[in-house]
Amino acid sequence: MLCIHSENDDPYFNLAAEEYILRNRTENFFLLWSSKPAVISGKHQNISAEISPHYVHDHDILVARRLSGGGTVYHDRGNLNFSFITSEETGKLVDFNRFGLTVVRFLEENGMKAVFGGKNDILTGGRKISGNAMHVYKNRVLHHGTLLFDTNLENLRAVLSSNAARYFSRAVQSNRARVVNIADLLPLRISIGEFSHRLFEFISQTYKGKRYTLSAEETGSIMQLATQKYTGWEWIYGYSPDYRFENEFSLDGQSIKISFTCQKGIIYGFEMLSEGFSPATGSAIAGIINGCRHHWPDLLTMTKQVRLPGIAPAKTSEILLPNLF
Repeated sequence: MLCIHSENDDPYFNLAAEEYILRNRTENFFLLWSSKPAVISGKHQNISAEISPHYVHDHDILVARRLSGGGTVYHDRGNLNFSFITSEETGKLVDFNRFGLTVVRFLEENGMKAVFGGKNDILTGGRKISGNAMHVYKNRVLHHGTLLFDTNLENLRAVLSSNAARYFSRAVQSNRARVVNIADLLPLRISIGEFSHRLFEFISQTYKGKRYTLSAEETGSIMQLATQKYTGWEWIYGYSPDYRFENEFSLDGQSIKISFTCQKGIIYGFEMLSEGFSPATGSAIAGIINGCRHHWPDLLTMTKQVRLPGIAPAKTSEILLPNLF
């Protein structure tokens, strides 16, 4: 097994590296990496329904979509991400236990009780410390997961706080779980650098691994894939399954109903109805919003053009924008 300890903290690069190795190499690989603050959704999720867009925007948290299915997770420099990319025989492609139990064994050897629970979680005392997901390409398999070592749990909870009840679609929804940091449970306090070193050495020894460094050519190809796909709005937001959005809120004692559909992340059929303003006002607002990307920065700009009766223009966007997510 070829083992890479990535020093690159760009989540887009590392997600692209997984896909590049999966599709272009035949050897077995192990990749260990951390990233700057980011929220990563599963391939088949509606990312707008999974995150708090205003928190993401206000705290400069990156948003990404990975190649595998499963739920949305939060990454930061207190979180470790591991990836096993292997060639397998037909009929043995999907096996969460194979590498999941290897990680459990590592945790146990470092003085921590853990179990591989359900389909794809690693738990300790009923609390989640790792989520795992898989993706199959021909006879190649990507098994990757997270390890909450010393993650900012306040950020994690805030980022993954959403208004999911307002969204209607067939998208995969995340299952929220109680979480805990590994650093708080180890017998002796160690740094994430020491922990990642121990994990890297454990995997290398277990699978008779050899440290590997990506070539300049491979790095260039991965950066190109990251730029063309993983950083692109079309992949991150536009890949979300079609959905319908419905919300009702009160303004100055008047009920306002908003509804629209999204196809490839673009708003269509926008309606905003209320007894507090005329149908002409609703139509004018629809003319501004229809065709806009369902994306906080875009709608922040567009809602500043909206005028509501009796509401100061400077306040309109502040009132309307949170109710569009």
